[in-house]
Amino acid sequence: MLQKKLVVGLVVSALSASGQQAWATDVFHLEGIGAVSRAMGGTAVAQDVGPGGMLTNPATLSLAPNDRQAMIGLDLVTTDITVRDQATGESASSNSHGKNRGPYIAPEAAFTQRIGDVVFGIGAFARGGLGTEYGKNSFLSRGIDPVSGTARNTGLENSSRLLVLDIPLAASFRASEALTVGASVDAIWQGLNLDLFLRTDQVGALVGDGRVSGGLTNTLLNTLAPGGPGLQGAHFSLTKNQPLASGIDAWGYTGRLGMLYQASPATRFGASYQFKSQMDDMEGQATLTAVLGDGTELPIHGSIKILDFQMPAKLDLGVSHKLSDHRIVAMDVSRVFWKEVMKDIKVAFVADSGADLNIQLPQNYKDQTILALGTSYALSKEWTLRAGARFATQALRGDTLFAVIPATPRKHLSFGFSYAVTPSSKIDFAYSHALRERMSNSGVPNTGDPIEVKHSQDNATVNYTLSF
Repeated sequence: MLQKKLVVGLVVSALSASGQQAWATDVFHLEGIGAVSRAMGGTAVAQDVGPGGMLTNPATLSLAPNDRQAMIGLDLVTTDITVRDQATGESASSNSHGKNRGPYIAPEAAFTQRIGDVVFGIGAFARGGLGTEYGKNSFLSRGIDPVSGTARNTGLENSSRLLVLDIPLAASFRASEALTVGASVDAIWQGLNLDLFLRTDQVGALVGDGRVSGGLTNTLLNTLAPGGPGLQGAHFSLTKNQPLASGIDAWGYTGRLGMLYQASPATRFGASYQFKSQMDDMEGQATLTAVLGDGTELPIHGSIKILDFQMPAKLDLGVSHKLSDHRIVAMDVSRVFWKEVMKDIKVAFVADSGADLNIQLPQNYKDQTILALGTSYALSKEWTLRAGARFATQALRGDTLFAVIPATPRKHLSFGFSYAVTPSSKIDFAYSHALRERMSNSGVPNTGDPIEVKHSQDNATVNYTLSF
């Protein structure tokens, strides 16, 4: 385990000198890997988008014009998230309060090598994640005195940070003049920081729905019972407020298959399938704090696991068409199978005393369909311009929305360019804007008062690629 954590630390440190992390937009996924794909709305299934294509359709590696390519790059993501308490009119803004939150920088690095009809590739990419920081003093940190009904600020954090790092080993084989096939095997590391306060009515709703079990359940029930001390709420903290560390983490693997078919000199079709990840349970140390009616805090230290937290399977279909020697258009359609992997967030806490608490937080995500459109235009040998758009169905449900998991954006506009520094090297740049999305949750268990979340963000991506 120490060696695995050291590998992650070395990879991320080498690729991201700033120490900040990556955040996603297609729920927990970035909307395209690499600046070429990102500028064209995330299209990548049936065209050459550089070494980053191994994370969408590994068969595209055979489209590289040179025998070897080395690429480094990063994403800069800035989020604008506001949560409004619809009962009181108060708002909480997710800003950079901690050392490990926004603006977020996602690393990218890859290398490809052609040997005969086969192209091999290896890379390290921040595949996605999530990040919020509401601090200690918003209405999200407020409990309710069960006797007087008075609202009290607990001074407890509400925040999140999920990072998913993907390390693919890919290969592409040109089977014929028309057909190319590819595959990859990926090591995945994911780490989570989370601070979450659940008000007493949220705790009561979870207990009433049979979503809470274990020896510590009686402790919670005794505080809620008539004559008990009363409960303002319960708070989970599994956060390391450091640039690279996560409170809990896990390793796993996935893989993908891909193919390309050259239907005509101008038209190419592509398809790829990414398998559902096989991750170990994320685990680490945590503190469960019960806040009693009089404000007394009872911290309980122990170990925690998030059970079976997986990244979904995904099917991609794409087409690219060369309108002229200068202009290319592309379209991808994707189906992301979130429903299978995000029914509940399963939390298993074991106190140092041995008592346990198991909670299932409802999510009930829907499968997501994504349409991506992109175009590129070569102005000259040095300059190429790109633009795109991306439209997705909503995977989250309003009645299970968490303020700390507002992965709601589903519409993106993008543009970018490439500049050939030399005949063998180039700089690619992309800017992507996630249009503001609104979603509301009317009540328990995932919120106390009814809330409305507004979420938009901006993403700038830059890559440097050397071909030789």
